[in-house]
Amino acid sequence: MYKMKIGLLKEEKVPVEKRVPFSPLQCSELVRDYPGLEIIVQRSKDRSYTDEEYASFGLPLADDLSDCEVLMGLKERPIDKFIPGKIYFLFSHTSKKQAQNKEMIKGILAKNIELIDYECLTDTHHSRVIGFGRYAGIIGTYDGVRGYGIRYNLFNLKPAYQCRDRKEFLEEIDRVRLPNIKILLTGGGRVANGATEALGLLKIRKVTPYEFLHCSFREPVYCQLHSKDLYLTKDGSSWDLKDFYDHSENYASSFLPYTKECDLFIAGHFWDGKAPVLFTKEQMKMRDFHISVIADITCDINGSVPSTLKASTIPEPFYGYNPMTEQIDIPFAKNTITVMAVDNLPCELPREASEDFGKELMERVIPFLFKEDKEGVITRATITKGGKLTPAYSYLSDYVA
Repeated sequence: MYKMKIGLLKEEKVPVEKRVPFSPLQCSELVRDYPGLEIIVQRSKDRSYTDEEYASFGLPLADDLSDCEVLMGLKERPIDKFIPGKIYFLFSHTSKKQAQNKEMIKGILAKNIELIDYECLTDTHHSRVIGFGRYAGIIGTYDGVRGYGIRYNLFNLKPAYQCRDRKEFLEEIDRVRLPNIKILLTGGGRVANGATEALGLLKIRKVTPYEFLHCSFREPVYCQLHSKDLYLTKDGSSWDLKDFYDHSENYASSFLPYTKECDLFIAGHFWDGKAPVLFTKEQMKMRDFHISVIADITCDINGSVPSTLKASTIPEPFYGYNPMTEQIDIPFAKNTITVMAVDNLPCELPREASEDFGKELMERVIPFLFKEDKEGVITRATITKGGKLTPAYSYLSDYVA
């Protein structure tokens, strides 16, 4: 029988992270299904699930997790909070060379830590197997619609984090009455799927890209754009998805016509930094740039959506972007574009989002901790091991130098 101790980490990042990798019930199910497994829960006052809830399922609580082989948390951690020589599961936000976490990964290497990044857990087709994307899409869409309602004095929805539970959240959605606006959604992954789920709850009809650009409607509608709708090859050759992923720098944005028809833009697409931006700051100054509210769920700072100059917060999710000054301004001023760019959206419904995430983690990742990882799920997500970058992440060498 294979024995293992997993420590459920207390989150250290500010603002406070309330989500967890596993709910108390899921922890108890794991211990039941894997007889050699023990789960120790680090005490925390900040989780959406209390210490008492974990203890009620017979899970031991502790402050010190140094006797655990595997440590599972969610967000980045201060370097001094890492225990040398351990295996850590985290959203490290380092695979895109994020500047804010450069020192953290240097510390991880110095402490001989095996870092496994949730964001990099993929199947053999390189599709992500777990994530909080669904709830990010649901809540990001809700916040975008909420922002539109505030901007035009249509309705004032309760923030999702103030809802008691999903039931009250759905009751707020039922209150929405939108005019015949056009909503644009980008992406085709988990975030976009969550967004389409929310748009379905809002009973908003989906239309084709052609209809979006050329037709008028008596009801609110939305259009979903995928990579082939967003970009064209610079040399005029035919579209190839693999080539786009491998050489996205050879493509140009074809998004501009949509900016002239769209009222509310929901950004749910993946952007790797090599592809061009969807539109430029100069194009946002054009008189026919029609977008007035942007819900940037991806929240890539200075990324494919140029108005995302900073991340906003759950208590204050909106800020204004002034196209003429290219600076942050009052959220709902007439001469600004309202931006929602919260980078931890699932925290607005932390218990529901955690249960969703934990279920995928239990089904699609944990089994590979107890048997040979023949599919390479964990191997592909291992960024550091033995004090070095793994071969798949050697491109980070200059980042950690």
